[in-house]
Amino acid sequence: MNPRVAEELWFDTTDGVRLFYRYWPGAGTNGILLLHRGHEHSGRLQHIVDEVNLPNHAIFAWDARGHGRSPGERGDSPSLARSIRDLDDFARHVSATHGIALENLAVIAQSLASVIATAWVHDYAPKIRAMVLVAPAFSVNLYVPFARLGLSMMLGIRGNFFVQSYVKAKLLTHDPVRIASYESDPLITRAISVRVLLGLYDTADRIVADAAAIQTPTQILVSGKDWVVCSGPQQEFFNNLGARTKELHTFPEFFHDTLGEKDRAQALTKVRIFLNRVFASAPEQPSLLSADKRGFTKAEFDAFSERKPLRFAGTKWSMRTGGRLSDGIRLGLRTGFDSGASLDYVYRNQPSGITPIGKIVDYGYLNAIGWRGIRIRKTHIEKLLARIGAERPLNLLDIAAGHGRYVLDALPANASALLRDFDPANVEAGRALIASRSLSHRVRFEQADAFDPASYQGLHHNAAIVSGLFELFPDNEPVRKALAGVAAAVETGGYLLYTGQPWHPQLEMIARTLPSHRGGGAWVMRRRTQAELDQLVESAGFTKVDQLIDDFGIFTVSLAKRNPA
Repeated sequence: MNPRVAEELWFDTTDGVRLFYRYWPGAGTNGILLLHRGHEHSGRLQHIVDEVNLPNHAIFAWDARGHGRSPGERGDSPSLARSIRDLDDFARHVSATHGIALENLAVIAQSLASVIATAWVHDYAPKIRAMVLVAPAFSVNLYVPFARLGLSMMLGIRGNFFVQSYVKAKLLTHDPVRIASYESDPLITRAISVRVLLGLYDTADRIVADAAAIQTPTQILVSGKDWVVCSGPQQEFFNNLGARTKELHTFPEFFHDTLGEKDRAQALTKVRIFLNRVFASAPEQPSLLSADKRGFTKAEFDAFSERKPLRFAGTKWSMRTGGRLSDGIRLGLRTGFDSGASLDYVYRNQPSGITPIGKIVDYGYLNAIGWRGIRIRKTHIEKLLARIGAERPLNLLDIAAGHGRYVLDALPANASALLRDFDPANVEAGRALIASRSLSHRVRFEQADAFDPASYQGLHHNAAIVSGLFELFPDNEPVRKALAGVAAAVETGGYLLYTGQPWHPQLEMIARTLPSHRGGGAWVMRRRTQAELDQLVESAGFTKVDQLIDDFGIFTVSLAKRNPA
């Protein structure tokens, strides 16, 4: 068999960095993104391209930033979330430049890259055909007791630093040729930054726990004598995985470099059979439009809705006693922690309280991970609005603006806006904010019900925002009504900017301790996976074109374009 010949190319990421990749053309219309292990680069993947024997598939392999011929400090990235976004940029580039639809792309990802790939599929919900996870690094063997805790403390004290890989080439593979090439390759990166390593752990923890959200057909290859990563989380991920099509294969004598092992033909045969099968079938994209009636997020919501007086009782008691010294907590207890007033307070982010202790408590409250994510969500809204505003003068509709601060802060100078909210108190506060900024000539605020289809009659806008609204309502029917109204109000080619919350680390604590603005009951949220939310938006006549997400993986801000009627 003659080796396939690669073209050497570059693509631009959304933060302005140019990354290197290799492209092996194929005879068909399908493609594979081939992602190298940590420390390595795409130049070491030629043998996989040749030996997997999929000549009809174009294959694309990048050098991740900080690796191989791509720029960046060796072994580093601004964050693991940035690397996940890089993969989204790469897939979009391949689709646009090489003419391969996302549903005709599959991913083969190895080790650390497996975590990047699964997080991408979980967080961004791309409609790819399948993924193959090879020795996924859901938990790296650090061997030193409390190493993760120690590294985290040191990162907080001294900032980012690097650790050297302890792994010798002879612990990666039994193949002497691969061992020799690893030891002599000048582009091998033996260091890894601590922020990337700890980000790997944090991301893997949430992805393994929430693998039920992943519907993409998945194959997992496990090496039985892997000294680098732990097998337990690999099995847990497989057990939790929500995909209808999934398979796990273990190779008892293999070391970590599964596809570079001496007997790798066994593993590559499994990969070839799996990918040929999924590409021969129609794309597997189960409908999630009824996920509010059945499924794992509905079961989670029902469990959190049950009353358990003793669970989180201490947290609840402290919120209602000493917590009242905090102005933010006291406001949340009075108006609901999901109210427009509470969110406006979080956006302002100015700690205050009764006595200096109250101010300290308020500082801690405002810096809870969820509120930090909310403020990042605000900056992401600003970025996407600026992108739309650069194309055209905006005539914006916000169907549930709260006090409207996040919109007014982001509104381009050439934009006009109609802000709406159901709560008269929010409307009054929003109008006062508009007047204080002398924006009444181009911004109006009125009371309206976002879930009433009749309220959208006569509206004509080229962009709309739905921020923080759908997360408050577990059922999909009112969401469909709101989206239908927005679709009627937004012109063809116009934009919808919508937010989501596919995951939250404090979901149960919120449900057990914090009151909602709706009747003072518990603030219980049903998560919508990004795939479910995107399907709802798509069913209303929009096509998603971009997405941003915070480094914690909590809040998404997506941009969709109105399809022709």
